[in-house]
Amino acid sequence: MMRNRIISAMAAAILLLLVFPSGTYSQVHTKSFGFGLILGEPTGLTLKGSLGGNNAWDAAIGASWFGRTRIHADYLWEVNAFNSRKAGLYFGIGGALGLGRGTGVLVRGNGHDWYYYENENAVAFGVRAVGGIDAMPFNAPVEFFVELAPIVGFVPASGVGYDVAFGVRFYP
Repeated sequence: MMRNRIISAMAAAILLLLVFPSGTYSQVHTKSFGFGLILGEPTGLTLKGSLGGNNAWDAAIGASWFGRTRIHADYLWEVNAFNSRKAGLYFGIGGALGLGRGTGVLVRGNGHDWYYYENENAVAFGVRAVGGIDAMPFNAPVEFFVELAPIVGFVPASGVGYDVAFGVRFYP
């Protein structure tokens, strides 16, 4: 049920971004460093920084199914797919580290049954591929984003899952 709400919110955010006309007043990233909130997987704090050109990095720390505390970092390639200074796409690859008990489906066990990993002291590690849309629809240095990231877990056991999130970042 929570996943359905997140997916509905993502769809609404994408529609809003596409409905607002693109202006030419500001670039998608007005500064080289931004911070804000991410909701979904994980839910917590997010950072993003420019590496120059079309390259950037992002990171987040928060609560997730992948571990009670979850940290991820990604290397991003930004694409001006809409020929706009207000909205763009990004793609990237990164890693995720989960600390503590996981509460979501990750591991495929005996008999090909999916189950939760529930070790209180577990450390989970995985690789994620991320894709998303970001926009600065107003003249303020505020970025909205929506992203989807398949994640492949290697520790404590192998399996697959996905992250879906949306958020907002401020560029001071």
